[in-house]
Amino acid sequence: MSKREEVPKVNAGSMADIAFLLLIFFLVTTTIETDVGIDRIMPATTNTFKGKILERNIFRIEVNNKNELRVEEELVEIEDLKGIVVDFLDNGGAVREAPDFCDYCKGNRDVSSSDNPSKAIVSLTYTRETGYGMYITVQNELIAAYNKLRNRESQRLFQVNYSTLMEQYEHPGTSSVVKERLKERITQIQNLFPQKISEVKVE
Repeated sequence: MSKREEVPKVNAGSMADIAFLLLIFFLVTTTIETDVGIDRIMPATTNTFKGKILERNIFRIEVNNKNELRVEEELVEIEDLKGIVVDFLDNGGAVREAPDFCDYCKGNRDVSSSDNPSKAIVSLTYTRETGYGMYITVQNELIAAYNKLRNRESQRLFQVNYSTLMEQYEHPGTSSVVKERLKERITQIQNLFPQKISEVKVE
């Protein structure tokens, strides 16, 4: 009686090594896209600000579902937004005898606009259909307006830009002693032009 023919065996000992090498190859060569975003604390809603808020201290910005930008109900271009926000924040409309008088403001001192940077609130309204790219662009222009004024005051007080102070403070090689001094200066500048942005999404 003849022996049954044996089925040839396949040596699979190296399959795990091959699979592992392929996995490493795809991990190294695959590009993972990073989401576009902004690095800052999310703004509050208007009703979280304490105290009485006068209408002249609220700067209203709207972005509709067609990505049209309106500032105080007037249609404007995105490239003009930064300058308009700077004018509002730096207005200094309070009279000299008032407790809110801003002695470092260089604006038009229009009594119908913001009294003091500490009172000025930027109110941003957008819709569900507003494009994310437009939303990010508006946010960047708002932050750029604050940074422009903070850089100006930092140069006046410390002869260095606010952005440079922030870079030095966040650098991992900066000592704790230097960080403490930088933090005091950064806080002083931020108090001169506090970032007050309110956001409301409408349906």
